[in-house]
Amino acid sequence: QVQLVESGGGLVQAGGSLRLSCAASGRTFSRYAMGWFRQAPGKEREFVAAISWSGSSTYYANSVKGRFTISRDNAKNSVYLQMNSLKPEDTAVYYCAAGPYSGTVYYTRTTMYDYWGQGTQVTVSS
Repeated sequence: QVQLVESGGGLVQAGGSLRLSCAASGRTFSRYAMGWFRQAPGKEREFVAAISWSGSSTYYANSVKGRFTISRDNAKNSVYLQMNSLKPEDTAVYYCAAGPYSGTVYYTRTTMYDYWGQGTQVTVSS
């Protein structure tokens, strides 16, 4: 089992920044690829960003590319999402997830992740 707890969400004005954190406990964190997803009211959960188990490769949704950065610190069992130039359409609950597969063919699919956090709310005002 892997337990994931997100933090760092909040209310920010458009153009601002937030840094989300996801702390993991349980089985070996460094064995898992990590992803960030988000879900806005009335919409399906969508992929945001992912990082391989080693941190050597990352992948982003087109909507956040160039604005968001995913990183991880395996020594701290943590993954991060730095969000810059935030837009109102970034408003959503953000979830981190852990899965055993690395590779772009897997990252975007929610079914490829075994463990999920409870989510943290990000609200961007215009």
